[in-house]
Amino acid sequence: MTKKKPKGVSVDTVFKTFIKSFEIPSKQDIDKLSAKIDRLEKLIKQSGGKTMKMSSSADGEVLDKSDLTASGAVLRVIKNSRQGADFARIQAKTGFEDKKLRNIIFRLNKIGKIERKTRGIYTITTSEAETE
Repeated sequence: MTKKKPKGVSVDTVFKTFIKSFEIPSKQDIDKLSAKIDRLEKLIKQSGGKTMKMSSSADGEVLDKSDLTASGAVLRVIKNSRQGADFARIQAKTGFEDKKLRNIIFRLNKIGKIERKTRGIYTITTSEAETE
């Protein structure tokens, strides 16, 4: 009786398993990522210096995405409100979704740029108002 030799494991199989287990990107992955980056760069170049409206409010104020960050837009709305701005007013002026707006307000409050006057009413901090 002859014994069968066990089949050896190919180096290619070991190599592929190693790459997958350590999540090392392959050349194909890098090429796909590079193509996506190229498309994004093209879109940015095509848009050029065009500005996009974020929203226009009832009192005619228009916020411009090219001038502000999202946090800057929220901060501007709050600064322009003498008695403080509530969530609905900020949302109406910026056009941001609930989750995004809540995150921005949380961050601005955490870094001390705004404060809660009462529940849902936000004002600019005195230190931030003095810097203007």
